[in-house]
Amino acid sequence: MTEKVAVLGAGSWGSVLANLLVENGHDVLLWSRDQAQVDQLNRDHVNPAYMKDFTYSRDLHATADMKEAVAGADVMLIVIPTKGIREVARKLNTVLTDLDQQSLIVHATKGLEQNTYKRPSEMIKEEIAPEHLRDVVVLSGPSHAESVAIKDMTAVTAACANLADAQKIQQLFSNSYFRVYTNDDVIGAEFGAALKNIIAIGAGALQGLGYHDNARAALITRGLAEIRRLGVAFGANPMTFIGLSGVGDLIVTATSKNSRNWRAGYQLGQGQQLDDVIKNMGMVIEGVYTTKAAYELSKKRQVKMPITEALYQVLYQGESIKTAISQLMSRDLTSEME
Repeated sequence: MTEKVAVLGAGSWGSVLANLLVENGHDVLLWSRDQAQVDQLNRDHVNPAYMKDFTYSRDLHATADMKEAVAGADVMLIVIPTKGIREVARKLNTVLTDLDQQSLIVHATKGLEQNTYKRPSEMIKEEIAPEHLRDVVVLSGPSHAESVAIKDMTAVTAACANLADAQKIQQLFSNSYFRVYTNDDVIGAEFGAALKNIIAIGAGALQGLGYHDNARAALITRGLAEIRRLGVAFGANPMTFIGLSGVGDLIVTATSKNSRNWRAGYQLGQGQQLDDVIKNMGMVIEGVYTTKAAYELSKKRQVKMPITEALYQVLYQGESIKTAISQLMSRDLTSEME
């Protein structure tokens, strides 16, 4: 069954998911605030600032008019950086009010809001009136846009307290190379998606410094313990963190050069300054900002997150990476179960 879908956000992940939905037979309109980007997508079917050398379906259409994108859409997919969620959701609420429309919203954003520490679904629910919002589904898991674009086999999770809505999104996105599982643990899915970016920066930094497989495996494993501890403190199901939106997303993000968080860490490990890394990346490095939010949140909730704290000291207090590693390895010995 063909659905009308609005995709808000034409970066690498948003545009590739929009293309996937078109290939699945759906009527998709991709929104971007950048008219030049819209024109290039519609004319040349490329998006070189985000997906170099990839050609999109000729049936994928883009617009800079949010009202045009949203009108009549059964489902809306939001794929924008965390810091832009509130602004876009607020604008979307105005559009939905004008259209007198209610839609199911899916988001694929991975981060926490600065200062409030809110998850993306919480921000969306705060900004969009209940009469315009059927529900929010979280789409997360081990998935890089570059791999989905070449139809590499991919499995992700659609998480929603209402499993019927999660199942609707499961059907919408699933095909021969993109398999969607369902979960009712929104908190766990969002914490896993956000916090793995912190560990990915650390993994990249280790490789940039010349460390090898043992170090990376130790960091990923102990990083997962930290992610689980903070998520469970907020009510997440601990089993979620051994699933696709937990360990799955962590593995792919902490081991792949396609991860901008891994690349950022690698450059830091090579001796580059954070400001230069951010400036040269060209895209948002969510893990940099999530590190600050997670560190502050862990202090408020008294949750032990030594790796996150070490990276916070590196990113925000000028600590050298080598010193941070030395301090991590010389902490008091403890049980793995803590």
